[in-house]
Amino acid sequence: MKSLLAFLLCLSLCAVNQKLHAKQLNDTIYLADPTIFVDKGTYYLYGTSGDEGFLVYTSKDLKNWSKKTENNGYALKKGDAFGSKGFWAPQVFKRGNTYFMAYTADEQIAIAQSKSPLGPFKQKTLKAISGTGKQIDPFVFTDTNGKNYLYHVKLTNGNRIYVSELRNDFSDVIPQTAKECISGTQFWENTAKTDWPVTEGPTVIKKDKLYYLFYSANDFRNPDYAVGYAISKSPTGPWIKYEENPIISRKLLKINGTGHGDFFTDENGALQYVFHTHRNNQKVSPRVTAIVKAGFVKDRNGIYQMQIDPQSFRFLMKGTN
Repeated sequence: MKSLLAFLLCLSLCAVNQKLHAKQLNDTIYLADPTIFVDKGTYYLYGTSGDEGFLVYTSKDLKNWSKKTENNGYALKKGDAFGSKGFWAPQVFKRGNTYFMAYTADEQIAIAQSKSPLGPFKQKTLKAISGTGKQIDPFVFTDTNGKNYLYHVKLTNGNRIYVSELRNDFSDVIPQTAKECISGTQFWENTAKTDWPVTEGPTVIKKDKLYYLFYSANDFRNPDYAVGYAISKSPTGPWIKYEENPIISRKLLKINGTGHGDFFTDENGALQYVFHTHRNNQKVSPRVTAIVKAGFVKDRNGIYQMQIDPQSFRFLMKGTN
């Protein structure tokens, strides 16, 4: 009798665990190449969402996220701006009263505008920015002197990170200003030893008169997809890679495919990095959205270096605000 009761109890607990696991999977947010934009006390989460545009989630506490209800949840919808497929890696920023979204579509870069971080982001003329070849993964950076730069990836003998100067109205890059910044030359950046090394997903922060270029390396399907950075005295380089790269990796966080994200400052003034991981250590897609706390700490030479708090790592979940 006791054995039967124990067996029935086991079945009951297994059923409960399966339901909890299913609920967790349903509540998990699956956005690759994510970015978080903070505006007036609200967090806005965007990321690679498929071929119809870019979804947006909002939160007041970084814990409970809800999807926008209008326009089927999209902040940018195909047809309102450049692109027919392959909507990847958005970045949202604000200048004056206008919100901008830089993004990839059809393996080209475009910049759309909106009056709200919820969208709809649109272009009057559906066009990509100028440039040669395939260009992806934009990041717009405005220096303290007001000069604008577009960090991006060109697909030429590998995924290589470039920087170009941007016009003041963000309508296009300035011709003949493209300059290579980073390519995959170190072991951690190409653990599969392919003939097409990948460096991508750039984000730039200026700190103490130095420029920090954060990037991801390896193919995103590689479990060793990871994040490192390089430092320069100029926004256009030359760049010196941090000797202790990578700073975010599966070794640190115990999950595969950690990378391609963006930094943001939360409402408490703390720096955080939002990024994606593989669905689990056996399956790549759909990629899961996660965040981790970060901060600059001076090294023995008095130079600020980025440190990651692995204990703060967590996946982002749907809920009610």
